[in-house]
Amino acid sequence: MTHRLPGPDLNRLARFRAAFWQPPRAHGDVIEDRSVSFLELFYDLVYVVVISRASHTLAEHLTMSGVVEFAAVFGLIWIAWVNGTIYQDLHGRDDGRSRTFVFLQMLILAVLAVFTADATGESGAQFAWVYTAFLLLLTWLWYSVRRQDAEEYMGITKRYLMGMVLSVSVMAASALVPDRARLVIWIVFVVGWATGNLALGRRLDSSLTYSASLIERFGLFTIIVLGEVVVGVVTGLSESGRTFPSLVTGVVGLMIGFGLWWTYFDFVGSRSPRPGARAFSEWTGAHLPVSMAIAASGAAMVSMVEHGADDRASASAAWLLSGSVGFAVVSLILLMRTLSDYERFGSIYGPLEKAMLVSAGGVLIVGWLRPAPWLLVSLIVLIMSFGWVTAFYHTMGLDNPKEAFPPSH
Repeated sequence: MTHRLPGPDLNRLARFRAAFWQPPRAHGDVIEDRSVSFLELFYDLVYVVVISRASHTLAEHLTMSGVVEFAAVFGLIWIAWVNGTIYQDLHGRDDGRSRTFVFLQMLILAVLAVFTADATGESGAQFAWVYTAFLLLLTWLWYSVRRQDAEEYMGITKRYLMGMVLSVSVMAASALVPDRARLVIWIVFVVGWATGNLALGRRLDSSLTYSASLIERFGLFTIIVLGEVVVGVVTGLSESGRTFPSLVTGVVGLMIGFGLWWTYFDFVGSRSPRPGARAFSEWTGAHLPVSMAIAASGAAMVSMVEHGADDRASASAAWLLSGSVGFAVVSLILLMRTLSDYERFGSIYGPLEKAMLVSAGGVLIVGWLRPAPWLLVSLIVLIMSFGWVTAFYHTMGLDNPKEAFPPSH
């Protein structure tokens, strides 16, 4: 005998299914005032582990080849984060479908972290295959949006999907070649993705809109890489025997992270890029070198603190730290130029830009001189403060100084 659910129960079940597994939000359906969700915060937490594994490898291999390998792996990690983040911001919902696919991404990323530390060595093929699986999932998600897109978005989504399919093919192919060839493919992939993102931005409609939460997510990712400076100091102290010179080097070295936070969140964080897709793609792309340089500076801090009692800093650690900080400062200048506030507060950004360029040059000179680790990090902190003090001085000339400094959330 067949039993059938009563009518009200059938309707309730249908409503549950509709609410639990909704289609993704379509292009143009942007929730501009949305807040970052706990799900997105949880998602970002996985990247803390992945980035930490990559930074740890760089800290143990302070060579030019180690820097190149780190840049390639970090670039891949950043591309994965950007794709997952932008998809969820533009098309995600607070339903079972979105949560399921976010958790699937997190599962794959957790496996990716296992192979990240030796991604350019023996674990390279495994890293490539897991990364390919991640891209396949994202490709399906973007395709699910295209299936319901309006005709006006078909051209752009077609190009993007073609790029995603090509990305899957390239990463899968990289798993089949020797280590050196794989690294070259990854470098070309990261550079190609960055330039392709800029090219796509020039083709998009200038009326592109995005939510405030997306700007906040990029700020949260910056905090993740700033955390690597703290990790670098703590790791260095743990391995140094906790001597007084190492402790001083570590405490002062933390201030480098404080200075980078201060510069980013006073002059970049919580600020919108100029209107239009081109400025948005430039703003997005400029975060890659900023994030990469900050994470690399954290890796350099391990050796700097560990050898805090030395008369001179090692050449490799000094160049990595000073080069990373200098590169981060210059990249922040490029990032500032994409902002709407860049022209609005030209009386601040103009002098600040010049001061930051001077600071970047000064930091590189200090790295070249290679004084004792405690003195090197102290000089870097002192030089970095020059830019902020310059901006603060010019801010005092505004009718409403607080207007130039939106609150850092």
